[in-house]
Amino acid sequence: MLFNSYIFILFFLPTTLLMYFGLNRLGKETAAKWVLTGMSLWFYAYFHITYLLLIVGSILFNFGCSGLMHRQKDIRKRKLLLGAGISANLGVIFYFKYFNFFLANVNMLFHTDYSAGKILMPLGISFFTFQQISYLVDSFRMETKGYAFVDYVLFVTFFPQLVAGPIVLHREIIPQFCEPSRKRMDQDKLARGIYLFAVGLFKKVLIADALGRGADWGFGNAEMLTAVDVVILSVLYTLQIYFDFSGYCDMACGIANMFHLDLPVNFRSPYKATSILEFWQRWHMTLTRFLRTYVYFPLGGSRRGKVRTMGNVMIVFLLSGIWHGAAWTFILWGVIHGIANVLCRLFGKVWERIPKALRWIMTFTFIDLTWLIFRADSLKQAGILFGKLLKPWKWRVSEGLLAQFDLLEFTYIEDHVAFLGAFAGRFPAIHLTVLLTVALFLVLIPRNCQERKWRPCAGNAVGSVVLLVWSIVSLSGLTTFLYFNF
Repeated sequence: MLFNSYIFILFFLPTTLLMYFGLNRLGKETAAKWVLTGMSLWFYAYFHITYLLLIVGSILFNFGCSGLMHRQKDIRKRKLLLGAGISANLGVIFYFKYFNFFLANVNMLFHTDYSAGKILMPLGISFFTFQQISYLVDSFRMETKGYAFVDYVLFVTFFPQLVAGPIVLHREIIPQFCEPSRKRMDQDKLARGIYLFAVGLFKKVLIADALGRGADWGFGNAEMLTAVDVVILSVLYTLQIYFDFSGYCDMACGIANMFHLDLPVNFRSPYKATSILEFWQRWHMTLTRFLRTYVYFPLGGSRRGKVRTMGNVMIVFLLSGIWHGAAWTFILWGVIHGIANVLCRLFGKVWERIPKALRWIMTFTFIDLTWLIFRADSLKQAGILFGKLLKPWKWRVSEGLLAQFDLLEFTYIEDHVAFLGAFAGRFPAIHLTVLLTVALFLVLIPRNCQERKWRPCAGNAVGSVVLLVWSIVSLSGLTTFLYFNF
């Protein structure tokens, strides 16, 4: 089930809220948790019923493994259990997400023809598996004692963050499920939740999907693009992936607020960063935190000398690339960002002497161009796109690309305002220009909605209603979120 669907907005969400708070009001708190768990599992199974088998099996295995560690006083045996638990989780991810990629490369290298058939990759497997790995590590450290089974199941399955994050730690969410004050609906939290959901839906439906039409066309017609097209394409995808994923996380946090719960913030205006180090402090913050806490620090972090530190940084970013998907484009993207982070650490003082505006331009350009590699269908396609940038430029934009931005909002206004229609006829790139200008303004000038201090007021109420109604009316077709693929 998608957040940006009629069944979710008009039925699933209000029904779940009513049942959850209704049972809590009757004093049936455990039943309320199980109902929320059941609705979360239905939300997940809506995509594909067979997904239930995997997630339920994963929950039972990891909770059982955690329980064995709690009962085991011998540190060596706990380490064996931890190793077995992590290996099993990574093995599941490897099979569903990477096994066919592995076989394809084996076949290419050794000229064989092994095949595993079509393997259906469950949505959100990387998110809920990493979340459970963090729980196993904390269980090894004896930090998860006392949690009831229903609390653990809800920690894994809570539907706002189940499929695409943010990646939540047990200490952040399970205690909230047990706080008596959070079992009652809070009007202020409800209002903030609706506001965040409306902003996130607006980001997804009206900005990300509009940008995505051009990005999909561009990557589908890479060989016929001009150099200017490639530049526009890179900016389109750079903005699309931000508004799509940030929009999802805003909606997730908003829905959690409606349930009087708080999820961690995942974005802090990442495209305002003036270095790659700062970018990764602002982008997908919960993944960065997971890799830092459960990979970088156990490897030694920055405590074992400069060379070891740089090696640890490269390992973390290689894993980040692999985490995003089974393709060499993701691996190369991770390696390039790892190298950039190493260089930032080595030459940080030199970098800080560069004027801030120039640092931002260089950082944004680097991020923008590396997103081309990330999104490309293959390394070959990435090579084609970068090759066009190195050839003599033809200063024109393809008509096919411009045609992707004849959006209903634009055409409606132009049909009813004659001079705007005439202007658009003389300047065919005006729709694209307006959309990119608005999108760039939103990511670079105002603060992110979750960075602002919330206060219920008439302006926020009217804004929430306008964005919500506009977005719902614009739900002409369902589009999945980009991070569902990762």
